[in-house]
Amino acid sequence: MLALIGGEAGNNNMEKDFDSKLRIQSNSSSSNGGGNVQRSKSFAFRAPQESFTIQDFELGKIYGVGSYSKVVRARKKDTGMVYALKIMDKKFITKENKTAYVKLERIVLDQLDHPGIVRLFFTFQDTFSLYMALESCEGGELFDQITRKGRLSEDEARFYAAEVVDALEYIHSMGLIHRDIKPENLLLNTEGHIKIADFGSVKPMQDTRITVLPNAASDDKACTFVGTAAYVPPEVLNSSPATFGNDLWALGCTLYQMLSGTSPFKDASEWLIFQRIIARDIRFPAYFSEEARDLIDRLLDIDPSRRPGAGPDGYTSLKTHPFFRGVDWKNLRAQGPPKMASEQKVHSSDSDDVHDSSWNPTHIGDGSAGQNDGNGGSASSSEAGHVTRLASIDSFDSKWQQFLEPGESVLMISMVKKIQKLTNKKVQLILTNKPKLIYVNPSKLVVKGNIIWSDSPNDLNVQVMSPSHFKICTPKKVLSFEDAKQRALQWKKAIEALQNR
Repeated sequence: MLALIGGEAGNNNMEKDFDSKLRIQSNSSSSNGGGNVQRSKSFAFRAPQESFTIQDFELGKIYGVGSYSKVVRARKKDTGMVYALKIMDKKFITKENKTAYVKLERIVLDQLDHPGIVRLFFTFQDTFSLYMALESCEGGELFDQITRKGRLSEDEARFYAAEVVDALEYIHSMGLIHRDIKPENLLLNTEGHIKIADFGSVKPMQDTRITVLPNAASDDKACTFVGTAAYVPPEVLNSSPATFGNDLWALGCTLYQMLSGTSPFKDASEWLIFQRIIARDIRFPAYFSEEARDLIDRLLDIDPSRRPGAGPDGYTSLKTHPFFRGVDWKNLRAQGPPKMASEQKVHSSDSDDVHDSSWNPTHIGDGSAGQNDGNGGSASSSEAGHVTRLASIDSFDSKWQQFLEPGESVLMISMVKKIQKLTNKKVQLILTNKPKLIYVNPSKLVVKGNIIWSDSPNDLNVQVMSPSHFKICTPKKVLSFEDAKQRALQWKKAIEALQNR
């Protein structure tokens, strides 16, 4: 848990200090760099700032975890309305200088109005947290559909890609770059239509149609690295200014992942991913149609200005590409979406594998719900009622973020079998740059083991028994793992590379 500023006076001071930074400042007679008129202080948000408390909601499962936030399914007790409640940690935001980003996301979402973008309904706050009540997309992430189906058919991929293109065209027409397009940020509503989410990395262009206030802006350096490693375009890695082409590259990566089940530049570490991106090392499966291969190839052009949708003819060249032949762009969302694959329930007799992704209300807010955190009352009075410390990660499934510290990144991650004498259990094996080597129960999302790190091969070494079977050896124990994707040698090389750093 994050330590709190001592005492009630400390909490009040923290809240006042944060509120002063959060307050949206504007001057009706001034204009921003893009020539837009600023909002006055009396401006009424479409999504109002309410005086609700977290106790007004029944909280359910966690949808996702970000660098300073968690998104939780929340039902308002008096109305029964269900929202995706984004809960943001004030202390972390202030410490990491993310206040401007939070304000920008709030302002941008308030002004965007498109069926392919998640809607912001209202906001509120308490001593420790900021809350955004967003549209709840009960269909989950597109990433989940790809995972459950293995890969999508071209008809399915065409439908989803067309809806993403439609929403991106609107976002770009508003003078905004999303900068984090990926299957995890493409949500499905109850009917199965796409909604683009997570505008925490959004970048307004100079001529944006969105009203951006001086103290609610993204980074001043347009070339600042943001986004997710496997979807980042080469020009960003080369510190070039952000353009609409950044999102179109990510669209190409996403379409590739829909059709193949994996991202085009996937590799064992972020460094290797970046090397493949810079080298434009793309390998197309033989089952890709000529139209799909051509569109992805064009979207992954090294020159961002040549990507379909970024040229002088705008989105015409993208929407008229042969891959989208037959798409009714004017009635896109009146068409029936692909059938969604349901989540497979995990059944196990092992009590450690009981799935529980629901959110404990006493982990957030001002602690008025009580002090018991569900762990035998082990939380101290200074910790109860506060958001669990959140971590940052930028290249892997959001569920693993909670096991990292700020600034820590994953070097290699894989679902493996931990081989024991009587039973074999699936665990998520994670290697980070800290360095840290842990394995996690993938159902309950708890750390089951921490392998003591050492730079000395005498105290930590990997023995490869076969392409899929390897052992991690320490002086106290030998752990045996089986990787179904036959990455035993990659695990050995990754660990040894970190030891020799």
